[in-house]
Amino acid sequence: MIAVDTSSLLAFFSGASGPDVEAVDAALATRQAILPPVVLTELLSDPKLDRPFCALIESLPLLELSKGYWKRAGELRQALLAKARKGRIADCLIAQSCIDHEVALITRDDDFRRIAKVAGLRLERL
Repeated sequence: MIAVDTSSLLAFFSGASGPDVEAVDAALATRQAILPPVVLTELLSDPKLDRPFCALIESLPLLELSKGYWKRAGELRQALLAKARKGRIADCLIAQSCIDHEVALITRDDDFRRIAKVAGLRLERL
């Protein structure tokens, strides 16, 4: 399985190009794509989201939250902020889901690279 971030899914469905879009295409084609729950929330929050896209993302499996997830996500954010790094809550929640399940993340958001340097987040090599 491989987790997919909001930024790369939106790029994929908007027809953008790039290595992350190719990775999303491959993950969807091989049924390896999985969503951190926060990604589903971010995507469904968009009032302009079209129905076919909604149906697809709602059909993707979700990473389950494990015991202690919220505490670990808070500690991850604390570690980032202590190093004067950007630590958006949604990004920390997405990263912690991936870390807990030991799955790599497909993303085009550079903020996750900073998280990977501080924590055990694996990013898909693009």
